[in-house]
Amino acid sequence: SDPPAGGDLARHPLIARLLKSRRFQFMLILPNQIIFWLVIFIGLFGTLDPNLNFGTAITWYIWFCLVFVMMVVAGRAWCVMCPFGGVGEWVQRRTFWGRTQRTLGLGIKLPEPMARYGFLLSVGTFLLLTWLEEFFGIASPGTPSLTSYMVIGIVLSALVFFLVFERRTFCRYICPLSCVVGTFGAMGSVAGFRTRDREVCLTCETKDCIRGGENGYGCPWSTWPGSADSNLNCGLCSECFKACPSDNIGLFVQKPLTSVVAPTRRRPDVAWAVAILFGLVLYQQVNALPVYTSVDDWLNTATHLPHYPNPLAYLGIIGVFTALMAGIAWGVMQLFARPDLVLSRSGQSFMDRTSRFRAYFLPLMYGIIPVVGADYLARQLPKFFQHAPAIVPALGHLFGAGSKSSPLYGTAILLDPTIIKVQVAMMGLGTLAAIWTSMRIARRELVPISTHARGIQISAASLALACGVATGWLYVLMNAAA
Repeated sequence: SDPPAGGDLARHPLIARLLKSRRFQFMLILPNQIIFWLVIFIGLFGTLDPNLNFGTAITWYIWFCLVFVMMVVAGRAWCVMCPFGGVGEWVQRRTFWGRTQRTLGLGIKLPEPMARYGFLLSVGTFLLLTWLEEFFGIASPGTPSLTSYMVIGIVLSALVFFLVFERRTFCRYICPLSCVVGTFGAMGSVAGFRTRDREVCLTCETKDCIRGGENGYGCPWSTWPGSADSNLNCGLCSECFKACPSDNIGLFVQKPLTSVVAPTRRRPDVAWAVAILFGLVLYQQVNALPVYTSVDDWLNTATHLPHYPNPLAYLGIIGVFTALMAGIAWGVMQLFARPDLVLSRSGQSFMDRTSRFRAYFLPLMYGIIPVVGADYLARQLPKFFQHAPAIVPALGHLFGAGSKSSPLYGTAILLDPTIIKVQVAMMGLGTLAAIWTSMRIARRELVPISTHARGIQISAASLALACGVATGWLYVLMNAAA
């Protein structure tokens, strides 16, 4: 694909030298690596007060919110500095930053039947981790040691996958954040590493960017820069930039939302991931409503599972919202699909039912990425605004200075009524962005296969508007519940 129009940062000599350095990614990962080992140690051996425990304070009041901010602004920027993948990759490569020819581990490819599920594997681990987090109250935040055990579990899982499978199989398919960062990161202004001149790539005989060469490893994400049309699978590690013998790789920026609108090859796993992740955040909003308490109590009594969250309600409500998104796409297809695309009695047609459904479902789900991404970010704001100042006394407590008497211990950046306004405003921005992307995508991809050009664009925009209005109203009803 052609490079984005936003510009190539790697044309700047200083940035190019930085990206060529083999220490580049190590120096980004190292600070986070230190912080997360501190989180583990302090969570296990520090104070039991979660507001004074540096591990819980930085994880749930600061880090989790910043990850969502980073993905909205810069796509997969978190992946380039992630400590979980970092430690696994260091062990796999047997070096912190050097270029070694032999790696440690089995180097097995993920079986193709599993790889076909793509982001849905990551969605599964994200749903599981979210359920465990809410079941044990880890991010409430609860007992600090539970945060440590969660981080240890993620690190050990990553390490096992790095030793069994090739490259960053864990990051691409299993990491619980990959589906979130990959989908909502499409809103970001960092396009990732792309080819500068595709003809040079097509005539390249070595393909060092994907296979690896003397100066760089093959892309850990198994992505060929010459075919990338979004930032979906670019972890910004710069290995392709280092390995390319023709100096034909650049680090491109783009206008926000480009990777939502631009792709011509939309992926079903991404579309389903958007629908399921939307179902998850809606579940979290619904169960924060006072009226849900009685429903949850009744369900727990009926199923003899007296603990929040009830797994049947958890999966059931997510499934209902996901099915609703699919049903809306099916209804739009039934309403607007051109007659010549409808399956005939003889069984011959331009598209069968599955293909026709995908032709509508995928664009509609991609179109609502901004509003769902805004929903996830808005969901993190109460913890940040209500408790972020506690990081100061928590940091001081490491050195025997912080205590509950600190004026920042119970200080909020914003009070609940203002937090609600910020959440609603964020949902408003996300809704406007989703209406714009939905209209653009519909004009290019749905109008040619629909009977009514204006009608299909209005339907796509209406879906985005309905999602935004519903989630914004839920934030009002939730009253800044964390």
